[in-house]
Amino acid sequence: MLLRLNERPVVENMRNYPSGLVQRVADLLVGGAVAEPDPRRKGFYDVVDRDRVFFIHISPVSGKVFLLATWLAEKAPVPAALHAANARCFEASARLA
Repeated sequence: MLLRLNERPVVENMRNYPSGLVQRVADLLVGGAVAEPDPRRKGFYDVVDRDRVFFIHISPVSGKVFLLATWLAEKAPVPAALHAANARCFEASARLA
């Protein structure tokens, strides 16, 4: 699915990742990111960007994004064309409070 926020989010860096990664998450969410919702927890997502996965939580109360973890993707990078195809098929928008 495509996860896109209407406004630039405040990203809380829960594990002191480099600022470049925090900026990357914010950029992805404003531009639209391929995301996989956690089936057991509402508001939690794996966000995929080429060679990296970000595990985030979007607060339904404040609209803040919490960067909980990030890691390099184990599989080969996903082609940009596949990201675009997924984005056209499914779209979800989160509204900031």
